[in-house]
Amino acid sequence: MSLLRIEHLNKAYGSLVVTNDINLEVAAGERHVIIGPNGAGKTTLIHQIGGQARPDTGRIWIDGVDVTRLDPEQRAQAGLARTFQKNTLFQRLSVFENVRLGVQARFGRTFDLFAPVRSLSEINERTHATLAKLNLGGIAQETLANLSYGDQRQVEVAAALAGDPKLLLLDEPTSGLSPAETRAMIDVIKGLQTHMGLIVIEHDMEVVFSVADRITVLYYGAVLASGPPQEVAANERVREVYLGASL
Repeated sequence: MSLLRIEHLNKAYGSLVVTNDINLEVAAGERHVIIGPNGAGKTTLIHQIGGQARPDTGRIWIDGVDVTRLDPEQRAQAGLARTFQKNTLFQRLSVFENVRLGVQARFGRTFDLFAPVRSLSEINERTHATLAKLNLGGIAQETLANLSYGDQRQVEVAAALAGDPKLLLLDEPTSGLSPAETRAMIDVIKGLQTHMGLIVIEHDMEVVFSVADRITVLYYGAVLASGPPQEVAANERVREVYLGASL
C-alpha cells in the first residue's frame, strides 16, 4: 500500500485549471520531488494534499485513510505535516517553544495548570529529541527572531517533524537561502527518518537531484513526466519545457 495515493485530482478557479487529472503515489521512505515552471500548479497541489485547498474532483489517501474532505488538523492526526514557502513560526518565542508547539499540535495536548506532570515531561522530552536529530539543541533557547533565515527554516522543519509524521511536505525549503544555507538544508533533508515519506516542491536543481528518489514534473497543472531522476533528466520534453540544456 502506498503511503500517499492521489487519483484523478482536479482543481480549477473559474476557467483557470490548476490541477488537471493528477495521479500520484509516494511510498514509505520515498523522497519525491515535484518540479515545474512557475504556474505549473505545484503549490496548489501541495495545498490540496495538506488540506488548505479542496479538490473539485478526485481523491487523496494517506496511509490508506481517505482524507479528501478532511481539514488540515484532521490530516495532521492522520500523520501529515508540512512547511510553507514563507516562515510560519513565532518570532518572539524560542526555538524550543516553537518546536514544542509542533509536538502539542500533533498529540492534541496543551499546557495548563491541570495537565499531568508526566504529560508535560513527555512533550518536553520529545521536543529535545527532535532538536537533537537536527543538531539544533545548541540554539534551543535562542529567540527565533535572532536567528538567520536559514536557521529559521531548519527550525520550521523541526517543528513539522516534532509530531513524528508519516508524510512530510516541504514547500520550497531552500527558497531565499544562501548557497551555504542551501547545502545545510540538503543535509537536513538527507538526514530525515528513512521510514517517513517526503514530498518536496523545489526549484533549485542541485537540491532536486541531491535528494530525490523520484521526480514528478508538472506542466500547466498536469503531470508531464514522473520517474527516477536520471529518467526525468533524459526526457526530451521535460528538457524542452523546464530543465533546458544545462543537464
